[in-house]
Amino acid sequence: MIREITFKAPVFTLIAGPCVVEGRNMARVVAQELCALSEKYGIPLVFKASFRKANRSRYDSFTGIGDREALEILAGVREDFGVPVVTDIHLPEEAALAASYGIDMLQIPAFLCRQTDLIEAAARTGKWINIKKGQFLSPAAMRFAAEKAIHSGNSKVAITERGTQFGYSDLVVDFRSIPVIQSMGYPAVLDVTHSLQVPNQASGVTGGHPEMISVIARAGVAAGADALFMETHPDPASALSDGANMLRLSLLEPLLRQLLSIRKAVRDF
Repeated sequence: MIREITFKAPVFTLIAGPCVVEGRNMARVVAQELCALSEKYGIPLVFKASFRKANRSRYDSFTGIGDREALEILAGVREDFGVPVVTDIHLPEEAALAASYGIDMLQIPAFLCRQTDLIEAAARTGKWINIKKGQFLSPAAMRFAAEKAIHSGNSKVAITERGTQFGYSDLVVDFRSIPVIQSMGYPAVLDVTHSLQVPNQASGVTGGHPEMISVIARAGVAAGADALFMETHPDPASALSDGANMLRLSLLEPLLRQLLSIRKAVRDF
């Protein structure tokens, strides 16, 4: 039985996994570790991996192993581990395609959060929708994106804070986004790892500050985030996408212990 997606547990929900499906073995290795940590610490888990990466800087950047092959791998993770799965979609027709493989949550990338036809297509599947806040928008402005899904008959919407563009090559997290999103009636997700990207590098490859992951995650839990989004990989240096800002998988457990302690302190305050 597949566990349901929930944002109402005593602890935060963890949305985690590799940036993109690189292959069957790696996806299952990460899923197995994440599910073990989820069970050990009682943290609701949604496994994350993109079946394809469409928003690349360079023409020769890795985009995926093939849409259907990657979606079949995600479907296998979902069935074999009993964990709900989220993946990005970039075109309206991809919503029904991903849903046909049992994907539980469709994610709207930050750059596409104003694309009405994309959000409406995602909503029509009846799946959960996670809309990432554009780097160019205020958190309050995201209510209009969410309302597109609701108007299409789907109220299962979460909104993700993932940093705001600061100059040409930096992102800054405004932690006020969390209560603002919650005040609009939506679960507030903090994308820890993408908030630490350093975009628009001269090389055409996005950089990052993974050494700050624990700082942003701790602050997000203290601010009351309903969920934390973190991309993780056994060896970020060899990752085919976004390795510069992913968390090494072996570092996740000690970080989760810290975060659970903070969550308890805030809850008991």
